[in-house]
Amino acid sequence: MGELLIARNLFENMPERNVVSYNSIIASYCRNDLGVEAWKFFSQMMASGLKPTQFTFGSLLSLSSLDLHQGYQSYTLILKLGLLYVDAFSGTALLGLFQRHGRLDEALKLFDDIPRRNIVTWNSLISAFSQCGFVEDSMFLFRELLRSEIRPSESSFVGILSGFGWEPDFELGEQIHGLVIKSGNLFYPSVANSVVNMYAKCSHPCLAEKMFEDVPSRDVISWNVIIGVLLRSEKPKKALELFLTMLLEGYLPNQTTFVGAIISCASLQIPTYGKLIHGKVIKINFNSDAFVGTTLIDLYAKCSTLEEAHLCFDEIYGKKLVSWNALISGYSSKYSRISVYLVREMLHLGYRPNEFSFSAVLKSSLVLEMLQFHSLIIRMGYFHNEYVLSSLITSYGTNGLVSEALRFATELTLHLPVVASNVIAGIFNRTGQYQETQKLLSCIEEPDNVSWNILISACARNGDYMDVFDLFKSMQMSKTLPDKYTFMSLLSICSKLNSLALGSAVHGFVIKNEVRCCDVFVCNVLIDMYSKCGSFGDAVKVFNEMKERNLISWTALISALGLHGYAHEALKRFREMELLGFKPDKVAFIAVLSACRHGGLVEEGMELFRCMKQMYSVEPEMDHYECIVDLLSRYGHLQEAGLLISSMPFQPNVIIWRSFLAGCNRFSNTKEQVVG
Repeated sequence: MGELLIARNLFENMPERNVVSYNSIIASYCRNDLGVEAWKFFSQMMASGLKPTQFTFGSLLSLSSLDLHQGYQSYTLILKLGLLYVDAFSGTALLGLFQRHGRLDEALKLFDDIPRRNIVTWNSLISAFSQCGFVEDSMFLFRELLRSEIRPSESSFVGILSGFGWEPDFELGEQIHGLVIKSGNLFYPSVANSVVNMYAKCSHPCLAEKMFEDVPSRDVISWNVIIGVLLRSEKPKKALELFLTMLLEGYLPNQTTFVGAIISCASLQIPTYGKLIHGKVIKINFNSDAFVGTTLIDLYAKCSTLEEAHLCFDEIYGKKLVSWNALISGYSSKYSRISVYLVREMLHLGYRPNEFSFSAVLKSSLVLEMLQFHSLIIRMGYFHNEYVLSSLITSYGTNGLVSEALRFATELTLHLPVVASNVIAGIFNRTGQYQETQKLLSCIEEPDNVSWNILISACARNGDYMDVFDLFKSMQMSKTLPDKYTFMSLLSICSKLNSLALGSAVHGFVIKNEVRCCDVFVCNVLIDMYSKCGSFGDAVKVFNEMKERNLISWTALISALGLHGYAHEALKRFREMELLGFKPDKVAFIAVLSACRHGGLVEEGMELFRCMKQMYSVEPEMDHYECIVDLLSRYGHLQEAGLLISSMPFQPNVIIWRSFLAGCNRFSNTKEQVVG
């Protein structure tokens, strides 16, 4: 801004001004997006009798703040001065104006009137149609460009790919990818980044990953794009690994990169590593950046270090609403009074809470606070906002006021929104009210995948397992795409039905929808399903093909090995899991103790049972005692079993007594094994 003031002083002190001096000062103000001042100089230029050139209009029309009225004035002058026919400069600038205001018909008419088109003119029109979602029209224009004598540039490919954003665009995207390779434009990082982004937006994240690996040259944006793709695919561990690789290869992260890395740490809940990244952020002086600071708040809030979160909040220069929302959300899970105080402080400082502010504070609001916010929501005009309404209904449900929530929702809206309906249906489902769930969701005109998933879950909870698959067929007929939660529900039901045929069929749908190659949670359920349905080989195959594994993956494999009699292999895998840094939880110990029980590994089982509390701070529960007592009793160690039962911190259940008595009968030592 200081340089701009110097330029203005020089301009005003000039004894004589010409077109070049006016163009220079107008361009300076336009570069700083100071449209009002730029337009004043333009008016002054016209009043002095000087004729503007294509460079004058090029600067003015690039202003994002330029309104259509001023744009049309410029258009009229361009035509009057004949500048449209001099070269493509003025016409291309006008195309940009029409694109920003969504006037595509006028942009197309103008394009036809431009006699001397260049590649920039073509790119401007193609980008205009592509970015406004008219993919087929932009493809038509791109084909016309290919037929012309002008050769597409890297910006042509970036422009056409920018509009490809959902599954039906995938085939066209592949065609463009082929042209990119054929024309040699893949060596431009901007083009390669656009191809990666296209595959991700068209629901093919695995192809996006492969494309990134094959890219011949990368820049910081390339890394930002793939880290973003991995985060959207719920693969934070790999995203963090790529961040490290990026640093090792000498790339300097920017704000977007740090945001991705911090989000990865928050998803994995690893505050120690997050603090190391925080240190790098401070070193580069990004900690005062609103977006980086907000992700740091979210990281520390999710890792329950709210003091650190609040310090990060205080360091942000020019706090934005999103920063307040992150802090409110962090406090709302445990400290509802502080989150309520923060909302009031926001209002006091002149910030207007939005739907995310209300959603965050309503998470843990007690009845009185909830009613106060309900009143504030109505006063601020947010009550008909679907997101706020859903949060309010959830809060009513959490406070046990489901009927009141349903009453006010139906009174104040003609049709209950899909999200709000899903919230109430979810409450009905969790409280076992299957009929109410079904009735409510049947009233939705266009149910989304969440609606279908709730209905499938409710049906399964009610024990109507075969009806679930009829619902799945109806879901497909409605053209609603299943997600990982759909498949997880279906595979769990296949396990309960012990139906390998149904499970394999669902697995086929998973592969067809490209969920398997990217989602660790679906793979975990697949391992469990194949194991329980007797197809041990398939369970191991799924595990071996997983690109990313978590504790549940290892637990599922250990459980499968134990169930099918491979006790030593289960123990080996448990040790391997420990070496890889996974800390076993109570479920993992149940899996490995069950494996020892089935394989007769008494010493190993007892050692693991002792290590639970001593090394891993896992308190043995009834399930663990059931496993170890059965192991000892089954293989004749009745005295140890009796001592263990007598030392239990709670009363043994019938399963434990049955196992112990069965052991006594088997080894005919009932009289000797009296538990004091």
